[in-house]
Amino acid sequence: MQTIYNLSAPTAAEDLRSKMQEQFATMLADSPWQFQNRTGKMATEHRRLLRYPTMELEEIFELPVSRLAAARSHLYLWVPNALLAEGMEVVRRWGFTCKSNIVWHKIRKDGGPDGHGVGFYFRNVTELLLFGVRGSMRPLTPGRTQVNFLATRKREHSRKPDEIYDLIESCSSGPFLELFARFARHCWSQWGNEDVEANSTHGVALRTGHDNSQLRRMETPKGSRVK
Repeated sequence: MQTIYNLSAPTAAEDLRSKMQEQFATMLADSPWQFQNRTGKMATEHRRLLRYPTMELEEIFELPVSRLAAARSHLYLWVPNALLAEGMEVVRRWGFTCKSNIVWHKIRKDGGPDGHGVGFYFRNVTELLLFGVRGSMRPLTPGRTQVNFLATRKREHSRKPDEIYDLIESCSSGPFLELFARFARHCWSQWGNEDVEANSTHGVALRTGHDNSQLRRMETPKGSRVK
């Protein structure tokens, strides 16, 4: 008689735990947040914009970030305005204390606000990067004069400004880890489901893997690497 084994796919937390063993002084995360309406269902206006798989809040909580974070470390967490409370809780669950934030202002070519963003209440032209600290660790000297505001043009859906890497590297110490990475960055360890090398070559997140309804977030992307 044939025996059938049902092997379940690893969770995101298990996958991250298996691939990242060292500890990091600075981490950047652009979590794939899931927007929900008052009924608990994914909001219609955000479902139509869904271009990548999302994760439930509990799945984000369970990522072993606290194990990967050094005793004295920094966390930078992108969070949409509508999920600010959830973002603050993620910072806490990951073992950090939220100290400040950096405001990303999305602008047009002429420098005015880019009003094409979505929002449940207002048309969002900003996004927050929460800054958390674990242990006693002040920013590096350049960080003490760095303003918490960045104005750049918006590109494809959900892509964050490249300038943020230079800002983080000037304000925080390595080693660096990026969670949910999309583009290659020298001297950073990266984890996620994007082919970061292909994205970097083409200058845009291709995201062909996201066509799979099972999310495929646990597949090892070609470009993900540990430095």
